Amino acid sequence: MSFFPGRDPEPGDAFASDQIELMVIPNARDIGGFEVRRALPTAKRRLVGPFIFFDRMGPAIMRAGQAMDVRPHPHIGLATVTYLFDGRIRHRDSLGTEMVIAPGDVNLMTAGRGIVHSERTPEELRGQPMSISGLQTWLALPDGKEEVAPLFENTAAAGLPTFGADGVSGNVVIGGFQGLASPVRAASETLYVSLRLEPGARVQIPADAEERAIYVLEGDVVIAGDRFQSDRLLVFRPGDEIVVASERGAHVMLFGGASLGSKRYIWWNFVSSSKERIEQAKEEWRTARFDIVPGDEEEYIPLPEN
Repeated sequence: MSFFPGRDPEPGDAFASDQIELMVIPNARDIGGFEVRRALPTAKRRLVGPFIFFDRMGPAIMRAGQAMDVRPHPHIGLATVTYLFDGRIRHRDSLGTEMVIAPGDVNLMTAGRGIVHSERTPEELRGQPMSISGLQTWLALPDGKEEVAPLFENTAAAGLPTFGADGVSGNVVIGGFQGLASPVRAASETLYVSLRLEPGARVQIPADAEERAIYVLEGDVVIAGDRFQSDRLLVFRPGDEIVVASERGAHVMLFGGASLGSKRYIWWNFVSSSKERIEQAKEEWRTARFDIVPGDEEEYIPLPEN
């Protein structure tokens, strides 16, 4: 999804728990009839592990006649992860991939040295109301892998490990959790887990990942006596065992991983450890030197002027 113009997300109010390093209140923006909340990057926190971009799409109902139409646009130096809870999106890219993303599937698109893709409502679903809800995140690629060959990989929902006990259930999307390992391959150590808590349940977040955060998708959670409502991103202090509880039930996304250990620059849809590489990518898009998207050649998103 293209990087929308807007203000950085805001840090939240003060809180008592010293287990929370930062709380982020995402900014919301309407994108073609549904709301997107951006939680990363912020001025105070650019990355959590490899995650440099975190968007919450919806939940929303798109009316008959509305559709998602994100025209072809480029990426470098990152991998996009699309994970839907509801709705469907047709993905096309310059590798020739065409796939309808379904709820629970994991679409991992590694841009590497450069890829172009579009995201649209499938033609067969247009003209009728459609719900949309999900997450799109970007993983910055580590040193030595920023310029790898582009690659697209889809893992069906049925291929993801699931768990459930004591009122806590979920899926391991990337990485490992509670002794389970996802088959989705990431370029660096990555943690990405969907967690659902029934009323009164609690879950322990181990300290084995170097950097960790949760995004509260639904309901509210209690951590060390502090209550946090939905649409809050909570970055945990490194090294602490964290207990997340919910009195009324909640759905949260746990994410993070190993720190990249080096700085990343982000401009529009480009991520790189080099400002010069981003300038090169800008010029390549401006002069039409990226590959086209088969089946979606007529439109594109121009390079922003600012």
